[in-house]
Amino acid sequence: MTALPHIAPDQPVLIAGPTASGKSALALRIAEEHGGVILNADAIQVFDNWRVLTARPPAEDEARAPHHLYGHIPGDEDYSVGHWLRDVEPFLQSGTRPIIVGGTGLYFTALTQGLADIPPTPPALREAANARVAEEGYKALLNELDAKTAARIDCQNPMRVQRAWEVLQATGRPLAEWQDDTPPPRLALSDTMPIVFDVPKDWLNTRIAKRFDLMLKEGALAEAEANLATYDPNHLSAKAIGAPELIAHLRGTLSLEEAQERATIATRQFAKRQRTWFRSKMRNWHSYAPS
Repeated sequence: MTALPHIAPDQPVLIAGPTASGKSALALRIAEEHGGVILNADAIQVFDNWRVLTARPPAEDEARAPHHLYGHIPGDEDYSVGHWLRDVEPFLQSGTRPIIVGGTGLYFTALTQGLADIPPTPPALREAANARVAEEGYKALLNELDAKTAARIDCQNPMRVQRAWEVLQATGRPLAEWQDDTPPPRLALSDTMPIVFDVPKDWLNTRIAKRFDLMLKEGALAEAEANLATYDPNHLSAKAIGAPELIAHLRGTLSLEEAQERATIATRQFAKRQRTWFRSKMRNWHSYAPS
């Protein structure tokens, strides 16, 4: 296990890493040993309708240290990095050490590098984008982006591609131009202790397989049943990994074994994208490998 670097009193801590790597456990350890409040930086854990499937910290962990920005958004609402920055701001002002943990790299980038003030997407345009993605696939939108934006975003992430396309259509300006006008960051990276998990692929894949099995034992299928009547694949909360597969099982189009296998594969693919992103964007962070 890689030793933790020295953490100065009251120094904000940032913990990024791929899904199932143990980030939440490290955040809890730091909170208990050094003090602080744990703040979620995962784009799907903010929603209230998927607790088990998104691996939100259990109640016993929440009782050991303050946790915030988990499950505070209704599952049928939109949520963006701009929303998250506004939600995290009061905790940055509170005087208590923030321990910000999650797998959404864009949240950390916006926090430490700034966020462009882009107008929200009109609902009608969002619906048009969703319809095109459903009919043609997200690469149809990717093909309409400018080269500078396409070179800057994660082109393997359908949500990022659609967001860039919506910005271009809604404002007439490429996302890259908006980003170039970014204001100063809210929290300078040099003022924090930034930690990024760097774990072996095989080690992580083993944990992913075990974790989804554990999720089923802890009630993930019952959670999917509770979401079945209102499930809408266009909702951001529906992007919870495993949700489409378990919903398909409940609708009779997949066996539970098939759903579990597909969800595990999807989780591995997502973790691979995360690891690639972190290694590209977080070279100056302290690398950490758990035992």
